[in-house]
Amino acid sequence: MPAPDPGAEPPIRSAPRRRRVGRTIALIAVAAVIGLVGGTAVGYGIQAEREPTPLPPLNQPALAYPKPLPKGQKATPLPASEDRQAKAQGDLRKLLVPKPAGAKDDEFAGDDDGWMSPDVFASVFTKPAKAFSYQLELEQRRIAARSWKTGEHRHVEVRLIQYRAGAGLGAQDHIEDQQSYMPDEEYAGSEGEELKGSTNGRYYVFPVEREAGYLDLYEARAYFHRGDIAVEIFMSDTKKIAEKDIRSLAERQLARL
Repeated sequence: MPAPDPGAEPPIRSAPRRRRVGRTIALIAVAAVIGLVGGTAVGYGIQAEREPTPLPPLNQPALAYPKPLPKGQKATPLPASEDRQAKAQGDLRKLLVPKPAGAKDDEFAGDDDGWMSPDVFASVFTKPAKAFSYQLELEQRRIAARSWKTGEHRHVEVRLIQYRAGAGLGAQDHIEDQQSYMPDEEYAGSEGEELKGSTNGRYYVFPVEREAGYLDLYEARAYFHRGDIAVEIFMSDTKKIAEKDIRSLAERQLARL
């Protein structure tokens, strides 16, 4: 066998044949697109030949609430006893819960005819001037109040504070402010209990307050609002106040609004 020529180039090694995958995939993709476009075009053609389906009317009285009255029939207004708005615009004192049978009037400052003046209302706060100014901002309108005494030392006072109707929410703001203080130790020290029949009302029974040389002091309160009327109920005694006492009184007052 002759010796290889050192000057000759090495033989070329043939590469293995590869499949032309790219071309196959491209052909499949093109076919799929053509099929999709064609199917869509056929679908539009079928729809175009069909009769149009009418859409349901936007105004459907049958689904309205409250149901529309029959033709020719007029709405009957609520009687005054059931119209809360009408009651609230009348004599606010008539909405106060009546004092229990046998209870004695317990007159408070400024109460000569069932009305409490704004300055007297503000005077019971820790900072009267600030409270008075804040109530003006809330657009306080009028205050009806009633207080009485039962037994030897039990005192009860109920206030209806009405605010002017408008963009503000005076009654709600005032009640939420008062409720925010109740968890503090110097007040009820708790979140209180929900008042049945009200979405916002709560009642509180305070821990006993003892001081040398004085009788024990027990206190309970309730706060809630309905519409533009905020309700405050105060109860104090030298004996323990049952939770049902403040709750039932608050429920009776709520039922009158």
